Amino acid sequence: MSTIIHSIRLVDAGRIVEDGWVRVEAERVVAGGAGDEWRSVAEPADVVCDGERIAGPGAILTPGFLDIHGHGGAGESYDDGPDAIRAARALHRAHGTTRAVLSLVTAPLETLERRAATVADLMQTDADILGSHLEGPFLAGAYQGAHDGALLRAPDAAAVERLLSAGRGTVRQVTLAPELPGALEAIRLVVDAGAAAAVGHTGADLDLTRAAFDAGATILTHAFNAMPPLHHRDPGPVAAAASDARVTLEVIADGVHLHPALVRIAFLLAPGRVALVTDAMAAAGQSDGRYALGSLGVDVAGGIARLADGGAIAGSTLTQDAALRCAVGAGVPLGDAVAALTAVPARAIGRSGDLGSLRPGMTADAVLMSRSLETVAVWTAGIRD
Repeated sequence: MSTIIHSIRLVDAGRIVEDGWVRVEAERVVAGGAGDEWRSVAEPADVVCDGERIAGPGAILTPGFLDIHGHGGAGESYDDGPDAIRAARALHRAHGTTRAVLSLVTAPLETLERRAATVADLMQTDADILGSHLEGPFLAGAYQGAHDGALLRAPDAAAVERLLSAGRGTVRQVTLAPELPGALEAIRLVVDAGAAAAVGHTGADLDLTRAAFDAGATILTHAFNAMPPLHHRDPGPVAAAASDARVTLEVIADGVHLHPALVRIAFLLAPGRVALVTDAMAAAGQSDGRYALGSLGVDVAGGIARLADGGAIAGSTLTQDAALRCAVGAGVPLGDAVAALTAVPARAIGRSGDLGSLRPGMTADAVLMSRSLETVAVWTAGIRD
């Protein structure tokens, strides 16, 4: 069965096509264009979706969103097994995140091994899961954020190899602080294993961060957060990342982690290299109350998650469609903001060959939104959720 989605504003790879359309066969996009051209390729058995009729005047179609940094939602954490993962993923899929890397919070090595193995197992059946992100335990204590400081450790080769082995080739990202003993060699191990090494939860200065990127790191974990600020005499990790064309900067656009003006500045500092991530924890899509992030208690009030002990920001309650609205509201052009949810994160984890675009040949993940950027319909591999 084939599907044609038409009468939409197609936003893809920084390009906007008015009155656009795409045609999907099985799991792939096979054609696209503008106007009534779709009628010439339509077949009687096609499912024809009038985007404007579904989502209203000004309907927008984008590729499916990819979240490369999130911890859960719908009251569940990605640390807590298959049922919890599927419940959280269903919440985020409903908000346009068709695929996600599952971030695992700091825990003892044996626990992280088990959780990485669980993600690897789920990838055999759940195609919307792209792998795991180990956000810890190789973080700097002075910048631990919402991680249990008692469980942090240096990234010695044996520990890194244990975790990579447990993931059986499905670990997609590992965050490390470059100032820790053995960090630069650990970055090389991560990259050699086919994963992306990320700099984060760090007090590294400009030169040390540059050394980490030269060692192979290609992502800055939630830029500006859990690291020194961008200072005019001591520019630090953000400056190192923004000035290096090899590096993707994660940005949490929720109006809490960063002022909206700084979200716009991030796009200006690193055009085409910002990935909008959620860093969402279990409270995403839920009411205020008490939750957990790993071993730590989290209180959510007014949609803002903070550690019960100390009050540090503890992830977010963000969804990616809300991040899109925040970025656009901050003055980021729509095409650039959509790319930060699609093409940029796909490239950051080595999946730009099949994800992050609706050009012919790509996997048919798509999000239909209203003019106000509210998610109305989602397709994953050509199937409407």
